[in-house]
Amino acid sequence: MADIARLAELIEPEAQALGFELVRVKMMPSEAGDGGMALQIMAEDPATGQLVIEQCAALSRRVSDLLDAREEAGEVLVEGAYHLEVSSPGIDRPLTRPKDYVQWAGHEAKVSMDKAWEGQRNLRGILKGIDGETVVIDDRKSGETSLPLPMIHSAKLVLTDELIAATRPLDTAGADEEIIETVEEE
Repeated sequence: MADIARLAELIEPEAQALGFELVRVKMMPSEAGDGGMALQIMAEDPATGQLVIEQCAALSRRVSDLLDAREEAGEVLVEGAYHLEVSSPGIDRPLTRPKDYVQWAGHEAKVSMDKAWEGQRNLRGILKGIDGETVVIDDRKSGETSLPLPMIHSAKLVLTDELIAATRPLDTAGADEEIIETVEEE
C-alpha cells in the first residue's frame, strides 16, 4: 500500500525546513467518511510540542507538492487514492521516539506490544522512562516492567488532569474573558 519508511525519509526534511520535528507517518482509514485511506503526518514545533492550524497547512502544502512531484517523476509512494492529513500530536500524544519516553516520564501511558511480553500484550501505568532500548513502565497489574522498544507496537499518553496541567497551551489570549451570549427574540 505505502512504503512508510520511504515516506518518512522524504517528509522529514520538509518538516525540518519549517522548523518542525516529525512525530509519526502512518497510513490509516480516513476520517473523511468515504471508506478511503489517509496518509497521516504528525509533527510538532519543538518550542511548543504542538502545531497550530497555520503550521499544519504550511507542512501540508510542502508535503503535497513533494508527493505530486515524485508521482510525476514516476515514483509510486502511495498506491491508490488517499487523503493527506497533517496534524499536531495532541495532548494524549503517541510515543514514537526514544526522547518521547524521556520527556513524558511520570505520566500515565498505554503500551501495546507486537506480541505478549512477560504474559501481557497491553500495559497501562506510569511511564518511568527509557534506558537505551528498554522502556520502563509501572504497569497497574504487573508492577514495574521493562519492555524492549523494538517490540512496542504502539504507545500513547493517557489524558489525565496531571497531563493537562503539564501541557502548555499555545495561546491563552481571551481565556479569562467572559463570553456573553445574546438571544434575539422574534
